[in-house]
Amino acid sequence: MRVAMYYSNNDVRLEEMPVPKTGPGEIRVKVIASGICGSDVLEWYRIKKAPRVLGHEIAGEVVEVGEGVERFKRGDRVFVSHHVPCNTCWYCLHGNHTVCETLHTTNFDPGGFAEYIRVPRINVDRGTFLLPDEVSFEEGAFIEPLACVIRGQRVAQFRAGQTVVIMGSGISGMLHLMLARAMGAGRIITTDISEFRLNKALEFGADAVIDAKEDVPARVRALNDNRPADLVIVCTGALSAFKQALKSVDRGGTVLCFATTDPGVELPIPLNDFWRNGITVLPSYANSPYDAQVAIQLLRARRLPVQYMITHRLGLAETGLGFKLMTSGKDSLKVIIEPQR
Repeated sequence: MRVAMYYSNNDVRLEEMPVPKTGPGEIRVKVIASGICGSDVLEWYRIKKAPRVLGHEIAGEVVEVGEGVERFKRGDRVFVSHHVPCNTCWYCLHGNHTVCETLHTTNFDPGGFAEYIRVPRINVDRGTFLLPDEVSFEEGAFIEPLACVIRGQRVAQFRAGQTVVIMGSGISGMLHLMLARAMGAGRIITTDISEFRLNKALEFGADAVIDAKEDVPARVRALNDNRPADLVIVCTGALSAFKQALKSVDRGGTVLCFATTDPGVELPIPLNDFWRNGITVLPSYANSPYDAQVAIQLLRARRLPVQYMITHRLGLAETGLGFKLMTSGKDSLKVIIEPQR
């Protein structure tokens, strides 16, 4: 089968490898749509394991079912989670599925930028979901990133009526924008350095946008009745955005670190001010099976028009171009790879 083999952000090659064999309790899925995630182009994180087949935002069709599999059959349309928790460890039992050791060590084989994947038994059991008829394959490729966003706003205890500032208007920022709008945010302000993405944010429901090169905390106050934001969500790895976030949050508010920085970067927090003003700073990584189910139902109900976020649909041989589009951050938002093309 054909795969897009990652060597670096500027070196993604179309190669051949054997179709993975399906064992007991496993399924093989023909990948129909596979999204390029911002973490896929996080080169410092990915290159240490190169060469490898990346891609974890997938939807496809079951083409082979291993012995003992009863929940799925050939022809089923599915979304498959690449990371799944054990559901039995101390962390899972206390609701912290995303720090479960099993979640950090599971994956499908080889990766979503391939014509076929083998889904291990544990992923079949707790990470594979039927796509409703109302959800297309390319919409299904949004389930994983949307589930991460749902988890982020859940742990941040988002409430309807809050003023939300989203720093970074890439794909995760746009999904946070769509979800906050659907869930009743009072006012949503987004930032970015890309005019293209700021215009897209306005299309998708932002009340106002700010060029990130401006005095963002001052602009937030000016746009929000001279008050900082209740919830600030950082969706870019730029340290300047994290610093802006700390100065843009109101008393009793929350800063959600949805993105990460390069390794070794430290963020100074004015601890005394935050202690006095009751400000919370927290991270959010990945999602749980619960969040994936919520994402599927939101898409099924047409609450988030994610299909309009797709700016490029490319064949498997064009995956390298997709990576370049994502790293440039100019006139692209969501790039979908179609491995059967």
